[in-house]
Amino acid sequence: MDRCLVKIAALVSGGVDSSVVLSLLAQEKKHDITAFYLKIWLEDELHFLGECPWEEDLQFVRAVCEKLEIPLKIIPLQREYNERVVSYTIAELKAGRTPSPDIFCNQRVKFGAFLDYLDDTYDRVATGHYASTYERDGLVYLQQALDPVKDQTYFLSQLSQEQLRKCLFPLGPLVKQDVRKLAHEMDLPTKDRPDSQGICFLGKIKYNDFVKFHLGEKPGEIKEWESGKILGRHQGFWFHTHGQRKGLKLHGGPWFVVDKDCDKNIVYVSSSDLLADLARREFIATDVNWISGAPDASNLRVKLRHGPRMLNCTLKLRDGDVGEDGAAKPAATKNYDVLLEDSDSGLANGQFAVFYKDNTCLGAGMIQLLPVRY
Repeated sequence: MDRCLVKIAALVSGGVDSSVVLSLLAQEKKHDITAFYLKIWLEDELHFLGECPWEEDLQFVRAVCEKLEIPLKIIPLQREYNERVVSYTIAELKAGRTPSPDIFCNQRVKFGAFLDYLDDTYDRVATGHYASTYERDGLVYLQQALDPVKDQTYFLSQLSQEQLRKCLFPLGPLVKQDVRKLAHEMDLPTKDRPDSQGICFLGKIKYNDFVKFHLGEKPGEIKEWESGKILGRHQGFWFHTHGQRKGLKLHGGPWFVVDKDCDKNIVYVSSSDLLADLARREFIATDVNWISGAPDASNLRVKLRHGPRMLNCTLKLRDGDVGEDGAAKPAATKNYDVLLEDSDSGLANGQFAVFYKDNTCLGAGMIQLLPVRY
């Protein structure tokens, strides 16, 4: 083997994006590539579903690797995934918060447990994420992808410098339409395969099925916030989040979730008029992870959920976030007051606020809502 070749571990999922990444790298003929499929599904969940929905994924993975003549390794990370992602997700749901498992799947599994497994035997880890990186003054920066809809920097916002330095994102300069076109030109087995939707690698498991398996059902009342009138029933407050509209199965409306009483298992809803009144411009971003150092806290933009929409915002370090010597705490422990230029009605405790300057993703913190003055 040519020792000048860059050793790349390419994460593959059986989808078109990671398949195109694998093919693009192979065409460059300057890499020593091994494909890795992470086995993270939980056997108990498969028993609950009654079948293994990942067999088809593996068939596509094997077909792509055989076509490109790239070796494939299947790595079992079920225990790590359960301990680092599933346990967090269930704890957040039970506490009435809205978890972001995809963010922690990237931080703790794909670029956490998997990097630990590789143990520096590979130079880079390539994935099908829509994002880019660049270096400046010895630091690595995370940049938005060319495709604003597919951009996945939101889900990569908790990565560290050490993790990001290992990342290789070949799809950053491409839009989804071009990726699909390349898949056809390369005649890849995944060229017509639809995109998956779901939690992390759990694209075949519906979110509510995942929640039901771990938390079950707990019927309770849906009440109108203003009057306390019972409008319907729900199967557990953990199935609902602030700002939710679909899935309430209520007459009239439109109705939106505006609050939850976890102790009494009550979900409160209201009409769109009150929802507008409850829209927030302020919240706390806790334990903000600054990828490449804390920025100037003014003239930033923030994503409050995955997607192209951003809001202008300013940040202020919260009072008390200094050490005993009067100096500011380390960046990883900083909490900030966030002021949005425009209000948002879908904010929920536990979600992540991801901050940007121009097209650079700066990092993210978990949302903690201030008490609402009704």
